[in-house]
This record gives sequence, C-alpha cells and structure tokens, in this order.
Amino acid sequence: MRLTGTFYRGHDPKWAWSPLSGDGAAIHGGRFNAKGRPALYLGNDVIGVVNEMNHGFTGRILPLTLCAYDIDCEPVADLTSDEGRAAHETRLDDMACPWFLLAAAGKTPPSRALAERLEAEGHCGALTPSFAAGAEPHHHNLVLWRWGPDLPSRVNVHDPSGRLPKNMLSWT
Repeated sequence: MRLTGTFYRGHDPKWAWSPLSGDGAAIHGGRFNAKGRPALYLGNDVIGVVNEMNHGFTGRILPLTLCAYDIDCEPVADLTSDEGRAAHETRLDDMACPWFLLAAAGKTPPSRALAERLEAEGHCGALTPSFAAGAEPHHHNLVLWRWGPDLPSRVNVHDPSGRLPKNMLSWT
C-alpha cells in the first residue's frame, strides 16, 4: 500500500542532528532489523512514540527530541489487521515475539525474519501494531528499511525553522 501522512519519532537528544538516520537502530538492532542494518522506526501517535521510547514507563520519561515526519512511501506492508497479516502470511505472535531475548541467545527472531522477507519482496517498510507495554490499539509503528528524500519512499523531517542541530558538535 501507499502510506502518506505525518508520523513521529523520538530520538535520544545526541542523535537530533541526524533525524533521518537509521544508525541507532543499526547499532543495537531492533524488533524488525538485525544489528548492522539501518532502520527508521516511527509512530503514528505522539503518546505512542513516548511510550515506545520509554518502554512503557511513561510516568518517568527520559530526555528525548520529538520530531514530526512527512511520509509518502510505497510499498508498505500493512500488518495492523488480521486481514493484512494474512495477506503477508504472518502471525501476530511472530511480530510480538521476545525479539531481544531471542537475539541475545543467537537466534533469529521471527519478526526479523519477517522483515527480511518483506524487504526481499520489495517492500520499503511495514506498518505494525505497537508492542510496547501499555500501547493502545490505535498505536501503530512504521519501520522503514529504505527511505530518502524522493519518491517512492520519501521521508522528510518537519523542521521549517531549522531548529535541529546540523552536526554532533552541538552536544560536545
């Protein structure tokens, strides 16, 4: 499907100078990307993003830089419904797997295997439910494996006043 609209991302403030980078996800790996593989994780709802960034402990949030992004991407696999998951031959349990524990044990989490398959099929990303503790049914995440300033996978950070720092020197 083609996905357009506004999505949000919370950054560790030290990464605010590189809001379109997927390097943080590459350093540690994530639910839908292996270590060493860049990915851009965004959310459709500001509260959902804060929840994701703080692992469900929204009462005591860590400092973060919150940005809005204009998205116009295709093809995106919509995995937010039973029908969408069936169309992409996946199960909610595979997506909700304990990916961190599996990766730490040297196993490939089913969610990462799904991401690799979807990317090999030509998808630039996937729209998924949020699996953070306390997530509401309307909280969805967008994970992108391919993105840039141009179609068909266009992602632009909304910063009309140029408030985001331009390099890492802002933090030294």
